[in-house]
Amino acid sequence: MAGSSVPTAEERAERPPSGAPAPRPRLVRDLSLSAVLAGVVAVVVSYSGPLVIVLAAARAGHLDAGQTGSWIWAISIGSGLTCIGLSLRTRMPVVTAWSTPGAALLVTSIGSYAYGEVIGAFVVSGLVIALIGVTGIFGRLMRLVPGAVVSAMLAGILFSFGADVFTSLEHTPVIAGSVLLAYLLGRRWLPRYAVLLALAAGVVCSAASAKLHVRLDHVGLVQPVFTAPAFSVASLVGIAVPLTLATLASQNAPGIGVLAASGYRPDDRLLVGSTGLVSAVLAPFGSHAVNLAAITAAICTGPEAHRDPRRRYVAGVACGAVYLVVGAFGSTLVAFFAGLPKELVAALAGVALLGALSGGLTGAVREEKDREAALITFLATASGVTLFGIGSAFWGLVFGVAAHLVLNGRLRGRTAPSPPEPLPPARG
Repeated sequence: MAGSSVPTAEERAERPPSGAPAPRPRLVRDLSLSAVLAGVVAVVVSYSGPLVIVLAAARAGHLDAGQTGSWIWAISIGSGLTCIGLSLRTRMPVVTAWSTPGAALLVTSIGSYAYGEVIGAFVVSGLVIALIGVTGIFGRLMRLVPGAVVSAMLAGILFSFGADVFTSLEHTPVIAGSVLLAYLLGRRWLPRYAVLLALAAGVVCSAASAKLHVRLDHVGLVQPVFTAPAFSVASLVGIAVPLTLATLASQNAPGIGVLAASGYRPDDRLLVGSTGLVSAVLAPFGSHAVNLAAITAAICTGPEAHRDPRRRYVAGVACGAVYLVVGAFGSTLVAFFAGLPKELVAALAGVALLGALSGGLTGAVREEKDREAALITFLATASGVTLFGIGSAFWGLVFGVAAHLVLNGRLRGRTAPSPPEPLPPARG
């Protein structure tokens, strides 16, 4: 018949026999505690660290409580919607967040412009990022980067988080030590719940040592504040241009790299285009930029989320759901995350990222001819250097590609990775 289509093998396999009850929705079937926990840990890391820079930018711009709460609401809701929508659409653990480098540059620039002009710059930046994404320019550039360089960049991004597990021992040996010990014991006997055990041990030890300062004075929904955008050449040059460059280079580039290094095939047009468009739509409420995450994404793309990479997308959905809850209550729940000891957050993030760090290091040294370029990438990224307002992840790619060209003479381009396969069952 005209317009009919032959069902795929996957559709035939999922179709119930005649008279049999309909199968559960795929998300319900793929749900797992380890994946949900990975999403929660990613949100805890986001609100316990990078949000501080957003609050500093709000203070620098002399924003009132309503505007600040609306800013938090906008970036949280934007991150939540894109996490859920893109993870379900792609069946990959797509984790988004707000642009931390973008917020950092606003600390020194937002006070020089009227708030309406700042909002106008946010709108333009989001639209430009969406345009660069949907045209495929960004993806074509990323695909030229050798796979070993991408893996080394991932390892460089995560290195400091792994090291923080042990530097935290110096200040709070009981909390950090309990997190590490519980994680190792969990990996030995209950590998899927190792991070959950680490979190539980850290919270118990934090409470026992009187370092847990979580309190909620009141709970109330945020009232978003709409600000009409205004446009000026000065704000476009001073905010929109550097914000666009910082978001693409320091956030979306490593975000695509994390997914690729984990064995997925990210659709850059969909991912970058969607986050740019959402940024522009929510800009009048304060959102400066919603983009692909790298560090928190690595928590959700690693084996701790689930041993089967095809079921890790649940972590992205869970991350988005928690973003929506926190965003709805704004600064009320942000205060909750702020009450967690920073050493607990650092140690928990570190152990949750060990699997992703191991994978990055493995991919970086797999091919002997790529090892020196990968090493340069790793060192440049791990150094934390910032040049021209752009973070070390981007410069790690630049120096790594340059080294690869010098040593090998040309870029062969990066082939699409094979679809991720389930890991073998762990002992216990």
